[in-house]
Amino acid sequence: MGEQSLPIVQPDKTVEDAAEACGRYAVEAFYFVQKGLAVTATRIHAERPDGHSRHITGQELAQGLRDLAIQRWGLLARTVLSQWGVNTTLDFGRIVYAMIDAGIMGRCDEDQLADFKSVYDFRSAFSEQRYKIAPMVTA
Repeated sequence: MGEQSLPIVQPDKTVEDAAEACGRYAVEAFYFVQKGLAVTATRIHAERPDGHSRHITGQELAQGLRDLAIQRWGLLARTVLSQWGVNTTLDFGRIVYAMIDAGIMGRCDEDQLADFKSVYDFRSAFSEQRYKIAPMVTA
């Protein structure tokens, strides 16, 4: 993937508006995804030797959300997410796209909802702590 300029986002609606329009997930899930994007972007941009920003892929965001959920809730991560209606990585993608539709998040032309499909299985991703988790930098 080549260098892309990041889209400028001018929110048309609030996170609450996006959650209500979607009607599928708790508003807390939307805030969690928004925070997860900030944390994931901070981590990925810190890893770049040139210090430049770049677009975060759906797969990278899904992994970052997994890491943040485990950091926050440990073995309860899957339970918390399930309470909000989030049971697959595709659910994360649906939340992202609801926020894109509301003007809260941006996307590149290559992005698609399918980028979030089956990135990992929730049962295995959240049931064992054997996975290495990168240290999180809070934004």
